[in-house]
Amino acid sequence: MELAHSLLLNEEAYNQLGEFQKAEFIFEWLQFLEKLLPVTSRADIRENQKKLVEQLTSLLNNSPGPPTRRLLAKNLAVLYSSGDTFSVYQTIDKCNELIRSKDDSPSYLPTKLYLFLKANEHTESSSQSQGRYEIMLSLQNILNGLGAAAIPCHRDIYKAARSCLTDRSMAVRCAAAKCLLELQNEAVFMWSTDLDSVVTLCFKSFEGSNYDVRLAVSKLLGTILARALTSKQITASTKHNFRRISLEDVMELLGTGFLRGSCGFLRASGDMLKGTSSVSRDVRVGVTQAYVVFVSTLGAQWLERNFSAFLSHILDLVSQSHPKAVQSSMEAVGCRRCVSFILRATVGGLLGEKAQIAAAKEICQAIWKLKKVVDAAMSDGNLETKINTTDATASQHVLVCALQELGSLIHGLGTTAAPLLQDSSTGVLEAVISVILHPSISVRLTAAWCLRCIAIALPSYVSLLLDRCVERLSALKSCPEAVTGYSFAVAALLGAVKHCPLGIPHGKGKSTVIELNFNGKLVKLSSIYKSYGNSLKTPSTVYRQKLYELLAVLPPKAYEGNVSAVLKELVTDLTVTDSQIDASAFLLPSLCHENDLLLLGPLLQETDHRFIEEQLLLGNSITGGSLEYDPYSIYEKFAKGDSVPKPLAPALSVINAATRLFGVMFSHITESHRLQVLEQLLNSIRQTKGSRQQIVQIHVVSAFSTSLKHLANCKGSLGSEEVRRSALMLVMGALESNNPLLRCAAAECLARLAQVVSDSAFTAGLAQVSFDKLKSARDVVSRTGHSLALGCLYRYLGGIGSTQHLNACVGILYTLSQDSTSPDVQMNLCSSYLLLRRAVVACLRQLVQREAAEVSEYAVALVKESKEDFTPDVNIREIGLEGALLGLLDKELDPRLCQDIKETLTHMLTSMAVEKLSFWLKLCKDVLSASADFNTVASIDTTQEEETGKGDDVSVLTSDNDDRFHPFRNPRWSTRVFAAECVCKIISQCENAGSAHFDITLAQERKQRDSRDDFLVLHLADLVRMAFMAATDHSDQLRLSGLQMLQIIVRKFAAVPEPEFPGHVILEQYQANVCSAWIASGVVSDLNDLRRVHQLLVSSLLKVQAGKEAQNQQYNESTSTMEVLAVLKAWAEVYIVAVEKQKNQGDTRKHCLKIANSSEESFSNVTFSASGLLDLVQADLGTLSKLWLAALQDFALLTLPPEYASQLPAEGGTFYTAETIENARPHYYNSWALILYASALWLTSTGFIVVDPDEGVTNLSRPVTPTTMCQDSSTRPLVKSPEDVNTDRFHLILGISVEFLCSPRSDAAMESITACLHALQALFDVPWPRSKIGGDQELGVELLNVLHRLILTRESPDIQLAALEVVRLILFAAQEHVKEKRRSAEVDDGAAEKETLPEFGEGKDTGGLVPGKSLVFATLELCVCILVRQLPQLNPKLTCSPAVPPGKHLLLSEDGSRLVAAALVILSDVPAICSPEGSVSVLPTILYLIIGVLKETAVKFQDGQLPLTVAASLQALKGLLSSPMARAEKSQNAWSDLLRSALVTVLDCWDQVDGLLQELDEVSLLTAITVFVMSTSPEVTTVECLQKRCIEKFKTTLDSKDPLVQCKCYQLLHSIFQHPNRTVSYPYIHSLAPSIVGKLQETEKAKPENAAELQVIQEGIKVVTALTAAAEEQHRAHLVTCFLPILISFLLDENALVSATISAKNLHEFALQTLMQIGPQYSSVFKKLMASSPTMKARLESAVKGNQESIKVKTTKHAKNPGKSSSIQLKTNFL
Repeated sequence: MELAHSLLLNEEAYNQLGEFQKAEFIFEWLQFLEKLLPVTSRADIRENQKKLVEQLTSLLNNSPGPPTRRLLAKNLAVLYSSGDTFSVYQTIDKCNELIRSKDDSPSYLPTKLYLFLKANEHTESSSQSQGRYEIMLSLQNILNGLGAAAIPCHRDIYKAARSCLTDRSMAVRCAAAKCLLELQNEAVFMWSTDLDSVVTLCFKSFEGSNYDVRLAVSKLLGTILARALTSKQITASTKHNFRRISLEDVMELLGTGFLRGSCGFLRASGDMLKGTSSVSRDVRVGVTQAYVVFVSTLGAQWLERNFSAFLSHILDLVSQSHPKAVQSSMEAVGCRRCVSFILRATVGGLLGEKAQIAAAKEICQAIWKLKKVVDAAMSDGNLETKINTTDATASQHVLVCALQELGSLIHGLGTTAAPLLQDSSTGVLEAVISVILHPSISVRLTAAWCLRCIAIALPSYVSLLLDRCVERLSALKSCPEAVTGYSFAVAALLGAVKHCPLGIPHGKGKSTVIELNFNGKLVKLSSIYKSYGNSLKTPSTVYRQKLYELLAVLPPKAYEGNVSAVLKELVTDLTVTDSQIDASAFLLPSLCHENDLLLLGPLLQETDHRFIEEQLLLGNSITGGSLEYDPYSIYEKFAKGDSVPKPLAPALSVINAATRLFGVMFSHITESHRLQVLEQLLNSIRQTKGSRQQIVQIHVVSAFSTSLKHLANCKGSLGSEEVRRSALMLVMGALESNNPLLRCAAAECLARLAQVVSDSAFTAGLAQVSFDKLKSARDVVSRTGHSLALGCLYRYLGGIGSTQHLNACVGILYTLSQDSTSPDVQMNLCSSYLLLRRAVVACLRQLVQREAAEVSEYAVALVKESKEDFTPDVNIREIGLEGALLGLLDKELDPRLCQDIKETLTHMLTSMAVEKLSFWLKLCKDVLSASADFNTVASIDTTQEEETGKGDDVSVLTSDNDDRFHPFRNPRWSTRVFAAECVCKIISQCENAGSAHFDITLAQERKQRDSRDDFLVLHLADLVRMAFMAATDHSDQLRLSGLQMLQIIVRKFAAVPEPEFPGHVILEQYQANVCSAWIASGVVSDLNDLRRVHQLLVSSLLKVQAGKEAQNQQYNESTSTMEVLAVLKAWAEVYIVAVEKQKNQGDTRKHCLKIANSSEESFSNVTFSASGLLDLVQADLGTLSKLWLAALQDFALLTLPPEYASQLPAEGGTFYTAETIENARPHYYNSWALILYASALWLTSTGFIVVDPDEGVTNLSRPVTPTTMCQDSSTRPLVKSPEDVNTDRFHLILGISVEFLCSPRSDAAMESITACLHALQALFDVPWPRSKIGGDQELGVELLNVLHRLILTRESPDIQLAALEVVRLILFAAQEHVKEKRRSAEVDDGAAEKETLPEFGEGKDTGGLVPGKSLVFATLELCVCILVRQLPQLNPKLTCSPAVPPGKHLLLSEDGSRLVAAALVILSDVPAICSPEGSVSVLPTILYLIIGVLKETAVKFQDGQLPLTVAASLQALKGLLSSPMARAEKSQNAWSDLLRSALVTVLDCWDQVDGLLQELDEVSLLTAITVFVMSTSPEVTTVECLQKRCIEKFKTTLDSKDPLVQCKCYQLLHSIFQHPNRTVSYPYIHSLAPSIVGKLQETEKAKPENAAELQVIQEGIKVVTALTAAAEEQHRAHLVTCFLPILISFLLDENALVSATISAKNLHEFALQTLMQIGPQYSSVFKKLMASSPTMKARLESAVKGNQESIKVKTTKHAKNPGKSSSIQLKTNFL
């Protein structure tokens, strides 16, 4: 094959090959040529072009296959574009001849596939039309490649394509439309001189077309008309015969096609449009799509400028100017739907929010104009007169379309439409309400639906509109139109309530329903007879439909006595049809599988044009869905919020309801009854013929398939063999129907039948029948039916029953897929573009979950390689794939697709936001700032606009020339909300990425080192700007997102300092009014700013104080609950912060006072925020405390178990009503925690002893409290003592906390748990609550168990630490209680009777602890849980585990160390609440745990610091050894024994264990020994063997080479030597003193070289000094005699002092001070020594003299500068 790799075909090598090898050789050559031509020089191509064209053209005679044809076409296209085009015209002539040829036989087909073929998918093609199809596509590619060079051939190509545009093959029509679309780019005549003929041709092409044809031809028609309108200025000067085309001309052309279709097309004045012929639905739908393409091509700005004329024309299409278009109900509904689609696709799809508001105003003006007709009819004042005027009814269709679009617009705008409704000059509400009295029921219903849209978009209008409608309903109850119109409006508004989170007042809904019932009774009979006269056929049909729908949702037992009668009616409805309506289009799709529907064409799929296309699916004899067919639909919840409900006509709806009810009832009747029903259905089918039989089959199969579905869901059985046989006959008859939908439904039904029967033999028999049919039958109908049946069987049953059947099934289906004689059997149909977009985005979503960066980079690279972007209006090169998806999100209306786009972007953001921080922030900023000016524009008053020359909305919205340079033009509010959410996610991602993102100094340093680094804090200005843009928008949803973003920014950056202004934080420059978040953050540095923000909270509090009477009556009562609790929560947050700041004020003050020269300023800047903030809150604290407690009492009631519901107050709580209790619960759950904490802090601040001064003692409790809620008013005490009030409050706080902490929900916020624990800490921080918990042991144990469970289920260190602090306070309360009982007993019984006093504390006389009732046991459980989870080695069961190697020390995290330390503190306090015997019981456990922590965590640090856990264990050990129980008479001996054992354990830590020397910190162990020596009674440590081992450890440590260890050893010995009991200290002195003195003597030769060695000597001197004081009198003189020479040896003379090191100088001064201190104490020894050694005396005198001179110099300097000294003295005094 290497011989094929050349520019020209190697004919010599080619001719030597066999037939099959030649084809392979040609294909290899063409593949090589495809790669070679783009890189070959133009000169080489032209040199070989003639020969190359001949070779390529000659290959056509060999009938090449599709792959070869594709390569031929592509290579020749490249050849002509790179070389000369001299022979291209000959090729085009040849193509024209082939097209004109009528020989479509398969034998002639290869000769028609010319050199430019580029095959595409075959949409409904066969061998006869395949040639024309591929030629059209090839011509399209030629035109695309040649451009203007093909102008001489344009006319010929146009003529050829004209005939193909009306070809019998739909695929050929599509290809011709694409070819002509490419042709019009250069062929001016198509949109100038030949425009009329092109338009006519397009109309003809719509006739009998399918979806793809309408899509392609409408694009052609819309594009040509747009080109004709916009290109006139370019060509007018060059074309003498050019005809100017105006907008009116274009609208008239399109209107002609819409109203008259392709028949009798005459382009003339508007009067000629009033024809009599009926337009086919295909043409009308195609023209509708062309309208949308036309406007979309011209763009949003064109539509904004010309909207008034465009709206007038579109609405005129359904006006009485063209009566034939709306002469029947079917025509009217179809036309209305087309007009609504045009408006929705253009106004809703193209315009931004500003332009949509302007469009809504235009629509309102149109409604006002039409309203004058109704006003004229009502002007006589007689409301009972029925409006019958022709003029009034003539406007109905225009009004319906206008109202539908107005409702959809406002629904999409959401709260951004608020300025529109507030504009009195427009009068939106008045316009809509005014047409509720219209004589047409369609208009009345549409007006009601429009009000529903307004209510959903702007929930604040729901109550207002309800009141208004009910009021008008009462006033006009004598007018039938008013009653029905306002009843519709009220029903629609009530239906909107469920879409409004804030709801409406509960009582308002009741009164509205009562009013409707009353008025409904008045007009019940009269309205029916006035509307329908004597003909009650339609009402009875509607009645049956509603009855069937009701019975379908009721349990069958409710009507089991009437099953036979109902079934009889159902069978009649299903089999006795009065019409010839084919209902398959609306009955069967729901029964078919979505994959099977793909085979039946795009009409059954979800497409962008489904709204108008589905009327073609129903057939010409069926009316499309419309609101007037089922008024109840305006109340029901429908799928798409902005889509008008489309209920079908009653005749069709009743069949639908009958099939559903049949499915329910059939599955619940007896077997014999089932057989009878099936036989009756089969007989009905047999008795009908032709099309009527097919209709009955459709109904019966639908009903039976539904029943099988119910049986499968409830795992029911069909019945005996007889029932199966009848069922099989019913289904098999439909499997070979001519109706493809019926065949599909029958196949589904057959598979469900096999599923219900659940018999492998039965399933195999069904499969075999299909096998046999497929083998024998040659017709398309049989083959498709049984192919579908096999597929459905496999889908539902997972297999065909055996391998043999599966192999046969696959083999037959494969054979069928190759059968070109039955194209319907094969799956080539056409893709739906909406489905394709969904699939693409869904695929993209899955890709970015794993390879987000690669996908993003590849998308940009792909665009750079290609000439065009994926989408024409998005520049992916600049904004990337992410920006393209954001732009797509703003354009797409499909909810499923939008959700996939959001998920895709979220995955990309999560993966790449930190690495591409600037890019993502710019994207979000572009989206949020694109419509930032909307806030000012939308709020401009009309008069102001006129004064500034901007009176016209359109001119205002289109005057911004910068928009065209913006990557996102007018994004919708939903897109902006998503962008705001993205910013919050970016902040979260940066938080996880590192601290540099929130540290301006660190970020700037790293940015300087590497400019590619990027950090969030560097974009803080943009973050704040985006947050405020969002928070000040007109959209409520965007405002909420903006406030949330701002809150996150404040909390994340509150502590970031401003490096340029020390003492300030970076956020100060962005101060704004975000009440609680701003205050609580500590950002504010100006008291005036604080007061301004505080006023906002005060105004909210005043509103809360007003009570229920002043509540807003617009929303549900639960909304007021939400508002009140939000205010109370905000106040609680501020109060909590104020109290916490006040607690920390002392430390902050000390820190500030250390700052030199600016102490006063710093102190004033810091302390104001604590005292000032608390002072501001203090003024309202009295009111707040009452409201907080009332809210907590409400919450306590709402958390009661369901069995206590009957005992709840009938009127509700303080802030909720009984009717809205369920709606109020979430608001309490969201707010209670902070309110609880604030209440506990307030009660703590009062010490539980201050009563409310403004209420007096008689009214201290709230109206309802947990302790009094079960009492009636007569039994409640009128006066409560302060003790009772405090008890109620205590139990309220404690009860709520325990109830919540017992079983916090898995989704409970950590903040709520933390706040609850902090509330308990505050509660137990004062004596009175501690006395309550200390005196109730059972309550204390319960609370400890709750905290234990919380620690087990929540891994958060903060929560566990807070829980441990509560445990400590509970233990402290128990200690106080025990002490108080002991003190009281001593006082009562007298000191002389102490021996007979009862034992207090747990354990009593026996020492036993009862689990579940013991506070000590519960405390130990909890502490052991904490310790073992952090240090598994402490668990004896795990010490031998291979997971815990011996001798391995564990370095705990900071949080882990804090947890262990907190647990040790608690353990040391446990004996204090025990009796002596009880303390003996728990002491071994406590000692084991404390020493175990010491042993496992005593690791050396380089700086000599002790680990936190070691320090905590030593402190706990000291507290434990100092316990009074160690010296109590009943426990002293046992304690002494246990403490000796503990000391042995500590000493054993130095010994070898399992051959491994434990590398423990000697200092920690020596400190532990010292604690034992100093804190226990002498009999514990003076045992000779123990004392000897202890002394030996000190002796060993004194020889350490580490100065830090030596220093610490000296310090510890210093303490021991000073022990008051000589039996303890003397053995250490006798053993260690000589060694210490000897070490000091050694230092005479080696002076200290650093501070560590100096400190060792100093500590040694201190020890010897203490030793001297502790020595016996007879030995003291000898010790002083030895000590003084050592000290004198450290002194330096004047000359040596000047050149000595700092360490030597410091040692000199320290030794001199020590000599000056001990000299006077031992003067006789001192004098005797000086006299005996003149050298020492001289050295000492010299040192003293030098010291005196130094003091004199310092004094002189001080006297020379008295001012400075005075200043320093003043500041020192201040400090």
